[in-house]
Amino acid sequence: QVTLVESGGGLVQPGGSLRLSCAASGSVRTVYTMRWYRQVPGNQRELVAHVTAGGSANVKDSLQGRFTISRDDLQNIVYLQMDSLKSEDTAVYYCNADLTDRSGRYYPEYWGQGTQVTVST
Repeated sequence: QVTLVESGGGLVQPGGSLRLSCAASGSVRTVYTMRWYRQVPGNQRELVAHVTAGGSANVKDSLQGRFTISRDDLQNIVYLQMDSLKSEDTAVYYCNADLTDRSGRYYPEYWGQGTQVTVST
């Protein structure tokens, strides 16, 4: 069994920062591309950023300069650093990864449970 567990969400004032973490654990063998999505109730889930196994990172154009994605391959963790947060960044943030477990089974787009980020005064 593999799991993706997000952490680091919470309430922050506009202009503040948060760093989300997502750890892949359990019987994980290899983690490939890792992604962050976000979803506002009533809207579709949108891709925020992704980082490949080789470290190539991409952030949604409208979020560049404020959001940064990175990963720690030794611990199978992906981070999302969010700075200069705005009220419109309020959403549930989901981690997503392509990975294999120790039996060799491949899991494309495996999802975490999500973490709430609220930007408000």
